[in-house]
Amino acid sequence: MARVAREVVEKAGVNVDQLVQLLVTNAAAELTTYYYYTILRANLIGLDGETVKEIAEIARLEDRNHFEALVPRIYELGGRLPDNMNEFHDCSACPPARLPQDPRDTKAILQVLVDAERCAVRGYTHICNLTAGKDHRTYDLSQAILNEEVEHESWFSEFLGEGPSGHFMRRGDTSPFVSKFLK
Repeated sequence: MARVAREVVEKAGVNVDQLVQLLVTNAAAELTTYYYYTILRANLIGLDGETVKEIAEIARLEDRNHFEALVPRIYELGGRLPDNMNEFHDCSACPPARLPQDPRDTKAILQVLVDAERCAVRGYTHICNLTAGKDHRTYDLSQAILNEEVEHESWFSEFLGEGPSGHFMRRGDTSPFVSKFLK
């Protein structure tokens, strides 16, 4: 653990145990979402499904990257991941993004995807609010993830016909905001 990292965050007025818990539950959400998005993406078939598949794949890969970027910060602050995968799954900050009753219903799959992204946006906004001006590293990481989650939500909400977002799908640039934390 980076002892000084925890010390300066505590001195800045952040409840580090609470922060670590939020980071762990959000890491669980990212890893479980990666898993569930794999299933959702596999079921995006037909003309409607194929139009969404590439965007679902980008969001899936970026959620894995979010998990990978969160883990070092958890340990730097003296936290750790649960030893048991079932426990980790069950502590997720967001509900499972499970395949809907009718796996051929692209609109229902899109609703699952957008709901998962909205949960993530709320979670990272909360972490940003807790760490703004107090824990620069966690804030920067959470803000980077938040930027990507907002884009994911925008993509899926447009497919649901909720209105234009002004966001465009990225080509060949996975995790443009989070990539600096993966090096």
